[in-house]
Formats: sequence, C-alpha cells, structure tokens
Amino acid sequence: MKLLIKDVRVGDLIRDIFIRDGVITDISPKCGQRADRVINGRDKAALPSFINGHTHAAMTLFRGFADDMPLKQWLEEKIWVLEAKLTEEDVYWGTKLACLEMIKNGVTVFNDMYWHFESTARAAHEMGLRAIVSAVLIDMFDRRRSEEQIHKNVQLFQAAQKYGPQIRFALGPHAIYTVSGRSLEWVKEFSEENECLIHMHLCETEEELRFAEERYGVSPVRFLAGLGLLSPRFIGCHGCWLDADACEILAQTKTRLVHNPVSNLKLSVGRLFPYHLMKQHNIPYCFGTDGCSSNNHLDIIETMKFASLLAKFSTNDPTFLSAGETFDRATIVAAETFSLGDWEITEGSAADIILIDLARAEMVPNFHIYSDIVYASNGSVVDTVIAMGRVLMENRYVEGEETILREAKKRARELVER
Repeated sequence: MKLLIKDVRVGDLIRDIFIRDGVITDISPKCGQRADRVINGRDKAALPSFINGHTHAAMTLFRGFADDMPLKQWLEEKIWVLEAKLTEEDVYWGTKLACLEMIKNGVTVFNDMYWHFESTARAAHEMGLRAIVSAVLIDMFDRRRSEEQIHKNVQLFQAAQKYGPQIRFALGPHAIYTVSGRSLEWVKEFSEENECLIHMHLCETEEELRFAEERYGVSPVRFLAGLGLLSPRFIGCHGCWLDADACEILAQTKTRLVHNPVSNLKLSVGRLFPYHLMKQHNIPYCFGTDGCSSNNHLDIIETMKFASLLAKFSTNDPTFLSAGETFDRATIVAAETFSLGDWEITEGSAADIILIDLARAEMVPNFHIYSDIVYASNGSVVDTVIAMGRVLMENRYVEGEETILREAKKRARELVER
C-alpha cells in the first residue's frame, strides 16, 4: 500500500509525506511518487499519534452509569455487579466502541487490562489499532484460584500469537490487594522468560498503602521490589500515593509509570500525582485515560491538559510540564515505555500519524502548535488518523462507525437490564 499526504505542515515547513507498506519513506517539498491513495494535507499539521497508557476499554459500556459515588461503593455496588454479567460479545462491542473513540481522538496504541482477553484483542485488531492486552489476574489470595489464573494466562499468551505483532500479550496482575505473592512470583518469572510487560495498578489509594503495611509490613513498592517484580518491563498505573522512598526504588529499577489525572480527580483518590518526585528521580511516565466508567471518555488531549495544569498548580511553578514536554510524554515517552520504536515523523519511522485541522477556531492564530493542542483543544481537532500506514479516519469519519455505535448502545442497555 502506497499512501501520499500532500501539502501538509511538518514542523514549520509544508511537505509531502510518502508512505510505503506502513513506513515513511520520503518527506520532501514535492514528492513525485505515485500512490494508491492521496490525502489532502492543506491547512493541516502532521504529528505522531497518541498512545493511551492505561485503559479498561470495554468499560465504555458503563459510561455515565455510576457517577458521583465513593470509590468503594462505586466498585462494589455498581461496577463489579455489572462486570459479573459481561459476556465475550459485550466486551467485543465495548472495545470496538473504545477503539472508535480513541481513533476519533488520535490514539493508535493502547495498553489494556480487562476481562475476556480475546474479545479485546479481536476488536482492536479489526479496528486497526495496536494494543498491549492483558487479562485481569486476580486470585484474592486463594491457592486454587491462583493456579487457575496462572493456567489461564499461559493459554492466553499462546492464543495472543495469532493477533501479533499488532496485538501484544502482557501480564495484568490487578493490584497487591487482589493478587497473592505466590501469583506475583509467577508473574515475575513468566515476564522474564517471555519478555512480557507487567501492567498493574500501583499506589492508587491510601487504602492500598494501609493494606501493604498491615499484611506485609512495608509499602507496596518495597513489597514488589522484594519479589523482584520491578523492572523496565513493569508498567505501574496511577502512583498518586508514591513517596520519596518508593520513587527512589522505582528509579533504581527503571520502572515506568502511567499517570491518569482525570480518573484520579473524579474518583477522589486523595492525593495528586507526585510530579516533583518524578522529576527529581527522573522516572519516566506517560499518560492514560483509565476506563470510561471513571473518566468518562478516552481523550488523551484532555488528559494532557489536566496533567500539565495539575503539575503547575501542585509545584507552584508555571513552567513545570510545559506543553512541549506534555506532548512528548503522550507520544515519544509512551512509545519508549511500550517498546514501539521511534515515534516521530521522520523517514524510516512507522507511519502512525495524525493530521490536526489548523482551520478550527481553537487552533487560530497558531503561534505554537503544542500549546494549542495541550491548552486550547481536545480530540475534535484530529481530522485524519493513520496507523501503521493504514488510514483509519479521514475527515473525522471511521468506516463502520454507525454499526458500532448502534450495537454498543444496545449491549449496554441490555447489560443493565439483565
């Protein structure tokens, strides 16, 4: 497949971008090569696509169902009740809706943890997105359930191969308060043997810290470090209750984090992400939306704005987490976190590209594109999305979106009524 984007802004210049078999092969003032498809890039800017570092994709079905509730009550009385009813087809259509929404917001890669692994993998594959998919590993400290979960994850690791390399398997131990040390030791060994990422909630709430102190006598991070679980393969999500000691350990082990500011604010987890400690210890972090039941949507641009503003406010420093750095964390840093290679629009790079509509009111007068994106816009400024050289959206239309919206709405309504 040969794709040509004509007269598009790349940096400060107007260029043509030629893509062959998913790779950018030419960026020049006037590309003379013939293409199978041509996209008009006039009044648009080409940028690397966004990466959503933490999702529970199929929770789009729960959007708006259980808002404005305390976290424990929200989980026990609403979310877990519905999740017990979920079928494979529910998760499939919920994930397709999530993929549609992420495409509309310029996301071409997401890191997911949810039930019915293959339903998520199949939906993402069909929608043309890359995904790192993990099943939820929860044993509630029951040995028999631990053995069942380990067996299931081995099976899923093997099943995931048929979706590769577009879909990658990851291990998804939910949290230290839902997964036993025995299972976590197996996670460490399997991750090392098969070079799998470990996707886990980490220090999201004060209750998690209390649990670790009461059960293990140490902080969550020291407990995981003692198991040897922390490494560059470990992706810890949330991290609002990390302290200086924990951050020193994370830095030493080169552990990576995903910051979910919108979800953390909405669920009132009690403490802001420790931006100053991240900078002090040089801990790499990117951004995630979390699930739609606690956000309530999948707009990384909105997430970037919240992160940047919270960083400035909490550090009392208006220069902290600048627009440019914020954008890089949603693209380049995220790509490093998930081993996706170079994530810039350069010759030889994979063609994961979004075209931003510069003619929209919020993008005018456009003195600084990163400032406009982070502070002035949202996902609606994304006009075109290209993933691995395949056009997923043009003129804000995604093929088949009507069917997805109709079926997902139907599934969500039926789920609540079951």
